[in-house]
Amino acid sequence: MRRKLIQVICAILYNCNFTGFAKGTIYQGDIKGICVPGLNCYSCPGAIASCPLGSLQAALVSSKYKFPYYILGMMILFGVLLGRVICGYLCPFGLFQELLYKIPSKKVKKNRWTKRLAYVKYVILIVFVVLIPLTFATPGFCKYICPAGTLEGGVFLVSMDERLQALLGGLFSWKMLILVLVIGTTIFIFRSFCRFVCPLGAFYGLFHKVSVIGMKVDENRCNGCNACVSSCKMDVEKVGDAECIQCGECKRACNQCAISMGRKR
Repeated sequence: MRRKLIQVICAILYNCNFTGFAKGTIYQGDIKGICVPGLNCYSCPGAIASCPLGSLQAALVSSKYKFPYYILGMMILFGVLLGRVICGYLCPFGLFQELLYKIPSKKVKKNRWTKRLAYVKYVILIVFVVLIPLTFATPGFCKYICPAGTLEGGVFLVSMDERLQALLGGLFSWKMLILVLVIGTTIFIFRSFCRFVCPLGAFYGLFHKVSVIGMKVDENRCNGCNACVSSCKMDVEKVGDAECIQCGECKRACNQCAISMGRKR
């Protein structure tokens, strides 16, 4: 319950420009120069700050003029301090997926195929977030994939602006198709976008061994029953690895009280 409350509060704080929703406009004040840690589209009418992925791609597009020290440094700081705690607690699109998963349906449990698909997000990170912006000077992930941007920015703005509606084409249809697929799969597969697609989660996952805050296991209490991993809906191999979103649900499954959340070292 505490985690859900934090997720809701973050979603509201990220998008507290309420007049933007009413007018269909994008806030462009000074705060927009700061990045929130979670996935939240710059073009969302309510967004008061920038998305780290969008900012990184924009910086890489312009990297031939200036290296993106600021945004890359900020993302590394987020990763070192919190890692994928951000995915479990501070990402509005993660909350959106968890709410969709509550819709009654037959659920797909994790298996060897979902574990293999978990590596796709690292390919997307390299290709769409890094290589395409550097090679073709276009924000590959934001332009061709990001369902959060389509939902938070595209749908809201297009629905409120007839001029934008007249400009819709194949790219918007493609992005809407991706959004529909993500929504559809997330009803049956827990956090399907986070597990298989999200490059921000892939980036933060790189810091799982060094992040300051996260889940930790008391080896003196652990009896090796593996109930924590078996009960987890993510494709983890052990508590706190790169696929762990640090949500803390594994604590309930541990009858030895060996798992806790806090400073890892």
